[in-house]
Amino acid sequence: MTEMIRNNLTIYDDVAAAWWSDDIRWVRTLKNLVPARLAWFDRQIGWAGKRVLDLGCAGGFMAEALDERGAEVTGIDPAAEAIGAARAHAARAGRAISYDVGVGEDLPYEDQSFDAVVCVDVLEHVRDLRQVMAEVARVLEPGGLFLFDTINRNPLARLATITVAEDILRLLPMGTHDPEMFIKPEELRAAMAAAGLEPGPFTGLGPRGLNRRGDITFGRLPLTAILYMGTALKPAGPATSRS
Repeated sequence: MTEMIRNNLTIYDDVAAAWWSDDIRWVRTLKNLVPARLAWFDRQIGWAGKRVLDLGCAGGFMAEALDERGAEVTGIDPAAEAIGAARAHAARAGRAISYDVGVGEDLPYEDQSFDAVVCVDVLEHVRDLRQVMAEVARVLEPGGLFLFDTINRNPLARLATITVAEDILRLLPMGTHDPEMFIKPEELRAAMAAAGLEPGPFTGLGPRGLNRRGDITFGRLPLTAILYMGTALKPAGPATSRS
């Protein structure tokens, strides 16, 4: 039997041509997470006029939502086909979103290029969390905000996101995640602090109901045991340089 590939990031390119079609259930699940994230993110920052990096943007769901809020949006992702889909959809909609192919460990942007960095459904996939945090700090303006969500690492989170979401309900393709790469909140806070960021509030994120199509809808939850989201601030002070 062939061993399953974990943290399989090819899935985003595989469905790029149908990213905006609403035909693929697991892609709709990702789309359904955006309003829940923004319901909380919107309370942390005013987007209008802000230069915002969507780090790990895939096909552009979050980037377009931020554009609708008046942000000046740049999206970046290693999945070239997904970036192509994002560019094409933005062009059809007349959105001035800039998209690049790249990884969080080596962002192709100047120091202090953004007022905010948004990073959702990404940190649990990266090769080097501390390097990503260092790059986020580098490209943020002093006073800039990092907003994220990710998956906690514990038996309950593994049961919910691997056994239930991938293996049973197929809300995500099997092999999407490697549970060993999930991140405990205290580990993420330590990585933020090492990069010179000041961790802000963390809160939970999870299922809240079903829509008319039978897809799960999401919202803020009080517990961070499975999915959690939060913020970190780059304090005012000297610029953070590339190491």
